[in-house]
Amino acid sequence: MYWERMTRDELNAADKGVPLVVSIAAVEQHGPHLATGTDAFIGNHFLAALEAARPAGVIVLPQVAVGCSEHHMDLGGTLTVSHATFTAYVMDVVGSALRHGFRNVLILNSHGGNQAVGGTIAQMLAQDHPDCRIVFTTWWQLAGARLRELVEGGRGAVGHACEFETSLLMAAEPDAVRDALIPARGDAPTFPWAEGDMLNGAAALWVRPMSALTGGTGVRGAPALANAPKGTAITTAVVTRLVEIVDDLQKDVPESE
Repeated sequence: MYWERMTRDELNAADKGVPLVVSIAAVEQHGPHLATGTDAFIGNHFLAALEAARPAGVIVLPQVAVGCSEHHMDLGGTLTVSHATFTAYVMDVVGSALRHGFRNVLILNSHGGNQAVGGTIAQMLAQDHPDCRIVFTTWWQLAGARLRELVEGGRGAVGHACEFETSLLMAAEPDAVRDALIPARGDAPTFPWAEGDMLNGAAALWVRPMSALTGGTGVRGAPALANAPKGTAITTAVVTRLVEIVDDLQKDVPESE
């Protein structure tokens, strides 16, 4: 079920225990080969698959497509909002839904630049709505164990406009991929303690613009290893975990043994 496709009376009559899910994303440069809407497309793709798996078990809120992408601005093609604006907007949208009596929220993030602020938003919503369950996750962290089995390029292959994101768009939005422009790999030298990717966190965060992180390419990882079947496998892994969460949110927390 999609919030904006339901009538007032349908929403008023809905089971308020049904989880609300919302995608927070980005519209930003994704190298020479992926459309700027990549993160938004990926978020919508996962939630469409989740809604198809649980058509009466979730209500999908309108996507927050533009996120916190200041670190991409010097490469062009990027839209961004401040952390304060993003926080206030997501808080207001989700908070307005909770004022109608809904009790469970899952925020699904598909952009690295939203991770820190997304966690803060979840904490603030939980403080403002203590009787509600507020869950925040980023797709590659949610299904990390299974996704590690799918990486072909080794450490550093999955970062931005990479093996995974390119595969997902090949499967879900092939018109958003410029196949002839896919580079072999993108990255930039760094210190050992700052090395990391989607699935392997760095020991310490060295905050730099994406141009410096990628040697000016706007790409982190190995997009040349992407393919549509891998995108389908990634989708299955992530949606399986999303289904688990939305099903659990409608249950009582199990007693400790």
